[in-house]
Amino acid sequence: MYVDGQTIVKIAGIIAAVSAIITLFWKMFTWIQRQKDQDKEIASLKETQKKDRAEILEEQTLITFGLLACLKGLAEQGCNGPVTDAINRIEKHINKRAHDQD
Repeated sequence: MYVDGQTIVKIAGIIAAVSAIITLFWKMFTWIQRQKDQDKEIASLKETQKKDRAEILEEQTLITFGLLACLKGLAEQGCNGPVTDAINRIEKHINKRAHDQD
């Protein structure tokens, strides 16, 4: 079998084409894997955010009720005016939130 320059160029071209196709498929595979990993990470972050939000809402509820208790204590001691107004506003807000009204 005689191997001349043209045969070598053809073989090199075939090897280059096969290499390019394999590289393309490998890049696509790694890109898809990276997307799947990102989807898992995003789902995890959403779950963490959901838990954090629930904790923050619970904490805000406790703070609001504590503030309301303090204001009612001040009202019992005779503080009027802004204290009464604040109590009314907080109670109105709590009632609206309890019935999902804005």
